Amino acid sequence: MKNWQQVFEDWWHKNSSDDASHDLGHFRRVYKIALHIAAQEPEESDPLVLMAAAYFHDVVNPPKNSDLRSKASTLSAEKAAEILTDIDFPQEKISGVQHAIAAHSFSAAIPAETIEAKIIQDADRMESLGAMGAARTMYVSGRLGRSLFHADDPLAENGRALDDKEYGLDHFALKLMKLPAMMQTESGRKLAAARAAYLEDFRAQLAKEISAEF
Repeated sequence: MKNWQQVFEDWWHKNSSDDASHDLGHFRRVYKIALHIAAQEPEESDPLVLMAAAYFHDVVNPPKNSDLRSKASTLSAEKAAEILTDIDFPQEKISGVQHAIAAHSFSAAIPAETIEAKIIQDADRMESLGAMGAARTMYVSGRLGRSLFHADDPLAENGRALDDKEYGLDHFALKLMKLPAMMQTESGRKLAAARAAYLEDFRAQLAKEISAEF
């Protein structure tokens, strides 16, 4: 039997991205999180569909500030189908992989209709929470030339409007803290809640250090 994970990783070694927030490590983690969620869900999922969707969900990855961003998951689904066909992936599973990829995106707003799509969506969103979420958010902000935080009012407690196009830390409150309520699976919600609690603590601690409070 073909070792599909090795095949996928070999493909990425030949087609690597310069975006460290969407690198092979990200795809490996999404796959592991997907397996963790799938093992706890009562509905059976297809592990090969989960693997392929996890490895290729961001194969087309426009910058966060690109006009193509809302189409990225659909474009990734189309590209993934081409790749999987070229490497002789089971044809009958490709449509399931495509749907899981297309539905994973926050900005695409495509309903997840299969258990695999729900799991992949939750697994990918988990990477936006916890310590990894904090690291990836600040990394992306730096790549886009945005400030990491508002120096005088980091938590927007003194009347300014949150603006994550200007400040990386604002993205936590505007989007990331809302993710636990949006999780599709029960196991995903539990894991997301724990990771969101870490992000809340991180925001508070960072605000204290910005103002040099002790």
